[in-house]
Amino acid sequence: MIPGPSVIPERVLAAMAHPMSDIYSGELVDVSDEIFAELPAIARTEGRVFAIISNGHGAWLMAIANTLSRGDKVLVLESGIFAVVWGQLAAVSGVDVEVLPGSGRGPVDVEALEARLSADRNHEIKAVLAVQTDTASSVRNDVPAMRAAIDAAGHPALFMVDCIASLGCEPYEMDAWGVDLTVGASQKGLMVPPGMGFVWANDRALAAYETAGLKDGYTDWGPRLNPSQHYQLYAGTPPVSHLYAMREALRMIDEEGGVEAVWARHEMLASAVWAAVEAWSSPDGIEFNIVNPSFRSAAVTTILSNSIDAERLRVICRDNAGLVLGTGIGAFAGRSFRIGHMGYADPPMILGALATTEAGLLSMGAPIGGSGIVAATARMGELLEK
Repeated sequence: MIPGPSVIPERVLAAMAHPMSDIYSGELVDVSDEIFAELPAIARTEGRVFAIISNGHGAWLMAIANTLSRGDKVLVLESGIFAVVWGQLAAVSGVDVEVLPGSGRGPVDVEALEARLSADRNHEIKAVLAVQTDTASSVRNDVPAMRAAIDAAGHPALFMVDCIASLGCEPYEMDAWGVDLTVGASQKGLMVPPGMGFVWANDRALAAYETAGLKDGYTDWGPRLNPSQHYQLYAGTPPVSHLYAMREALRMIDEEGGVEAVWARHEMLASAVWAAVEAWSSPDGIEFNIVNPSFRSAAVTTILSNSIDAERLRVICRDNAGLVLGTGIGAFAGRSFRIGHMGYADPPMILGALATTEAGLLSMGAPIGGSGIVAATARMGELLEK
């Protein structure tokens, strides 16, 4: 139950076993066309989608290389770790990076964002970089509020949002919320192994491509916009196995009732986890990292361990019960653990993970306020009736 790579459905694993195909015509082209036709709906956009054979960092690079130039300034909105890491990657490419500090225990400060952009009277800031969900802190940022802050400042910066951890887990409306560029990847809510990154770009982002000065031979959108051969969509040989897997995963989302039904399932599962953590919490034990429930992610929950040895808990659950919990990372290393509830997850998986975690806590003699599994089961029961 780590926050990615997530559990892969058997149907998706089976699809990956497809023999290698003709990459120039025939079935694989049809598979690829189906994927490209379905992916805009996942991000709720009419914009263009680009694919890159990489993890999420490759998609970050694609976003930067096709919209910015050396010396351009970007404002990174800190709310954990990953927006900052995206900024660090941009800095290596020669982008001037400024970080708007965050607490790590709450969302982006939208008032501070508006104030900083209002102070940028010469519009030196060319892009604002943020995440919807940060898997280190488990915050869920308010994307419409960030857009409203940019608009209130009257600033023309591109608004770029990393949805690697949230796509297919959290409600996300790229076009309705005024996002110019969205970054995603295959290995979390989309239920496919790591190896494919995605960038969704609206007209403003595509216009920025025309003057971008960081283009390179691999991530360049140019050949992908008007490919003379289908394999140019992937800058070479397509990721054959991943394409069959992605088609199957997207079909599973459609069979569930579409992305809205998937969002609802994630909210239900997250609510059960939150009920458990609320019951476990105690002054000298564990607590939520994100205190305000409105900003907790439906994809992952970060739990501060305080007096409890989080790594010992992880080892007990992993070695003695077969449950892998997420470790704390970055500023949260050594003082937290994480429960991922993203992608291919259902009530039996979540309740089993919570019961095992509680058994691990009890085996350590950890101070807990009450039974998390009782609270989670009750909460799940309320939601299953709806």
